[in-house]
Amino acid sequence: MSTILKELAKKLPADADISEVKFEASDIVLYTRNKEFFQNGEPAIKSIVRELKKRMELRPDLSITLDPEKTKEIVQQLVPAEAGIQAIYFEPELGKVIIECDKPGLVIGKGGETYREIKAKTCWLPKIERAPGMKSTVVRAVRNLLHSEIEYRKKFLNKVGQKIATEVDLSDDWARLSCLGASRQVGRSSFLLQTKHSNVMLDCGIVPGTGEFPLFNAPEYNLDNLDAVVLSHSHIDHGALIPFLYEQGFTGPMYATAPTRDTIVLLCLDYIDICQKNGKTPPYSKKAVEKMVKHSIALDYGEVSDITPDIRLTLQPAGHLLGSSLVHLHIGEGLHNILYTGDFKYGPTRLFDPAWTDFQRIETLVMESTYGSARDMLPPRQEVERSLMDLITRTVERGGKALVPSFAVGRGQEVMAILEAHNFQHPVWMEGMVWDATAIHTAYPEFLSQQMQRNIFRYGRNPFVNDMFKHVAPKERDGIIDSAEPGVIIATSGMLIGGPAIEYLKGLAPNPKNSLVFVGWQHPATLGSRIQKGWKEIPIEAPGGRMRGLKIEMEVGTIHGMTGHSGRQELVNFVRRLSSKPERIAVVHGDAKKCQELARDLHSYFRADAFAPRPMDAIRLK
Repeated sequence: MSTILKELAKKLPADADISEVKFEASDIVLYTRNKEFFQNGEPAIKSIVRELKKRMELRPDLSITLDPEKTKEIVQQLVPAEAGIQAIYFEPELGKVIIECDKPGLVIGKGGETYREIKAKTCWLPKIERAPGMKSTVVRAVRNLLHSEIEYRKKFLNKVGQKIATEVDLSDDWARLSCLGASRQVGRSSFLLQTKHSNVMLDCGIVPGTGEFPLFNAPEYNLDNLDAVVLSHSHIDHGALIPFLYEQGFTGPMYATAPTRDTIVLLCLDYIDICQKNGKTPPYSKKAVEKMVKHSIALDYGEVSDITPDIRLTLQPAGHLLGSSLVHLHIGEGLHNILYTGDFKYGPTRLFDPAWTDFQRIETLVMESTYGSARDMLPPRQEVERSLMDLITRTVERGGKALVPSFAVGRGQEVMAILEAHNFQHPVWMEGMVWDATAIHTAYPEFLSQQMQRNIFRYGRNPFVNDMFKHVAPKERDGIIDSAEPGVIIATSGMLIGGPAIEYLKGLAPNPKNSLVFVGWQHPATLGSRIQKGWKEIPIEAPGGRMRGLKIEMEVGTIHGMTGHSGRQELVNFVRRLSSKPERIAVVHGDAKKCQELARDLHSYFRADAFAPRPMDAIRLK
C-alpha cells in the first residue's frame, strides 16, 4: 500500500465502513457500505482532499444500492419530462447509474437538488451524460464500448493509478524533448518528453497526402518504455497513428478531452477506409482503434491530473476545433513547465473563444507556426465571413451550387455556423464524415464558445440542428448534382484527397454556374492545392480505374483567413499575452522558412531563446 493510501486510512471516520479503495488513474475512489456516510460524507472527503491534495470520489458498495428497476422508476419520477431522458443504465462495478438526456441541467436540478435526491433515495452515484442533438453513431459506439469494458477499465485505471503513485526520488532530475515529427514541416506531429522517471508522447500523426510516419527510429524512442500519450486534438496529422501504438503492443493511457477522444475515433476509422480504397494496407486494424478507446482517459479543461510519478498534465482551450487543447506539463516538484500548443487559434471564431493564455508558469513553449511568416497576415474576421457569403450568394443567384470541400472536424461546422448566423435561405447538403462530426458537436456544447453556449442553453438556438442542413446518402448524390436547385454542398475531404467531395467535383466542375470554395489549408501534395494554384484540367479516376482529364469550368475561390490556425500577428500576440513569459521557445509545425523566420522574430521581440528544431533533435530542457 502506498504512503498516500496509508495516510488516507488514518484520516477516514471510524464509521465510514469502506469496503474497497482503488486508484482510478490520478484519483482515489472509495466504496462504502454505510448508507449515511455515502449520502452525507462529502464534507469529510473534501477535508481529506485538502490535506492530501488528491482528488477522491465516494461511491456506494453494491450492498447498499437500490434495485435497478426501482432506481429507474425513481429517476423518471424525480426528473422533469422536458429533460428528455434517452437512456438509463448501470455500471455496478463503479456504483453508478448513467442518465443520458437532452438537458443535463434539468437532471441535476437547481443547486444540484435533484441530483442529491436521486443519490439519497437510490444509493447509486448518478452520472449525467448529454445525448447528442443529432444521431451520432460514433458517440454511441464509444460510450457503448466504454460501458461494455467497464470491468477491464476498472483494473486498467487502478494499474495506471498505482504507477502514478509510485514514490520516486525527484532529486537530480532532468528533462528533454525529442522531435519525432512536425519539425520544420507541417504533418506527423509527435514529440517525446522524457524525464528520469517518465516517457510521455505528445501527439502521434501522419503527413497528410503522403502518409509519412513520425521518426520512430529515433534512438530515444522505445515503445516498451512509453508511459502515456497526450493528444492535443483529433486531426490526422496529430493523432492518426495513436492506434498504431496499440497495434504494436502499447497498453498505457491516452489522455485527451472527451470530444477529442470521440472525433479521433471517427477520423482513424476513416483513415483505415481510405487506405483500403487506395489499395494500401492500413497500419492498424479497427481493433486497435477500440484498444485506444479502452485505454483512453478523458479530461476536462482546467482539470489537473498526474499522469506519471513526476509529470502533471493540464489541458486548456486551444480555440482550434472541438475539444482541442493546449497541453501544459509540470515536471517534478517545480523542476520545469512546458506548454505544447498543438494547433491553436488566438482570435475569435463562430465556434470557439481564443486560446487560453493564463498559465502561471512556462519555462519552455513549443508552438505551431503554420502561418508564421510576416506575410501570413489574416484579414479581419468580419471580412472573412463577408468573402465567404459573397461567393456563396453570387453562386446561388446564378442558379449554381457552391461545393465546399471540408475537413470533417472544425471547418465544416464553422461554415455551418456562419451560414446559420447570416440566415442563409437555401438548402445546405452535407455528405461524408462532416455530418457525423457535427453530431459529435451537439453532444459537447460545453466545449464551444461562451456565446455559442448562451445561444444553445439560454435561447435554444443550436446552429447545427437548423432545418437548412440536409444529410445526404451516397445514392442521393447524383440527384443533387443534376437538380436545378441552387444551394451549398459541404463534403469531405477538405484537400480533395478522397471522400464524396471528389464525386461532387466530377459532376459540378464543368458547369460555370457552380463554384468550388476552399476554406482550409491545402497541402502541396494534394489535388486541392493544384486546383487552388490555377490548374484548369486535372487527372481524375474514371469508372474502370482509368484516368481522364476533368476540365475545371466552375468558379474557384479561396476564403483567406477561414482557418483554425493563428495568423502571424495572432501567434505573436499569444506569446505577448501569456501570463508567464517562456525562457525558451521551440517553433514547430510550419515549413522550414516559416519556423525559422518566426523563431528569429520571437527572439527579437521577447529576448527568449527561440529556435526551430530539426527532425530528430533532442532538446535538453533542464
